[in-house]
Amino acid sequence: MIVQTLRLAFAGTPDFAAAILGGLVAGKKHSVCAVLTQPDRRAGRGRRALASPVKQLAGQFRIPVHQPATPAELNGASVLHAVDALIVVAFGMLLPKEILARPRLGCLNVHPSLLPRWRGAAPIPRAIEAGDDMTGVSIMQMDIGLDTGDVLMQRSCPILDDDTAGSLGKRLATMGYECLADALDALAAGTATRTAQDGARATYARKISKDELHIDWSRPARDIERSVRAYSPEPLARTELESTTMLIWQATALPDAGRTARPGSVIAAGTDGIDVMTGEGILRILTLQLPGKRPISAADLVNARPQWKRGA
Repeated sequence: MIVQTLRLAFAGTPDFAAAILGGLVAGKKHSVCAVLTQPDRRAGRGRRALASPVKQLAGQFRIPVHQPATPAELNGASVLHAVDALIVVAFGMLLPKEILARPRLGCLNVHPSLLPRWRGAAPIPRAIEAGDDMTGVSIMQMDIGLDTGDVLMQRSCPILDDDTAGSLGKRLATMGYECLADALDALAAGTATRTAQDGARATYARKISKDELHIDWSRPARDIERSVRAYSPEPLARTELESTTMLIWQATALPDAGRTARPGSVIAAGTDGIDVMTGEGILRILTLQLPGKRPISAADLVNARPQWKRGA
């Protein structure tokens, strides 16, 4: 099959998108001529403006970068008049219909779920949090709906028992690039097929709210563990234990072994971690972070605070 070289623009913002952009550039099969990404955001103690991972990577490859703050500014991006397709990966802005129709082959979205399951902003954490056994990536021909367009290609992968949003996201980014590369080849060759989504089977992956990050200790330990994994490495589940605010990086659910205590009570703390009673079972905190500090093992925190040590 003879594959035409396509002229592409790329729209994305976070690390997941940067990994796919890197794959496209390294593959050298198609040409990425322009990158769209969100404006620099102020963060950290000094409130310094930080470029998105996609902007940083585009700079390394010397690809022109455009940072529209509104759909109106996006619509004025003249570079989109000359591209065969716009690749969209976690861009963070809904595209107006004028943009969707501008590239010759339209706009393709790399979405990290098996559409129509988990349409929306947070498909990776929502799949972990729900206890899904499988997820994957979908290459979608974008339309004016929210992740409602026809699917050109899908690939699936299991969600492992210890997967975090970070570890699963890395695997899905690699799979996403491979799936996108095959879809682009099919589009270039005129052999791509489209499958309409079944809207009746759709679920929505809403954006993670700040309120959700605070652990509700009345929930079962297994559910809390999934939330911890879903929110790691960012924005991180959090709690206050014995007047100490903690960001939780890693935890595991344990059977309660007949213990009775108020949910949220620390029932053991030592070299194995910090055990907290939940509404059903025990959650063992393994890795945590105090405000303004680096992540450490729970055992190290207990060693630094001897008054915390206690047996089960």
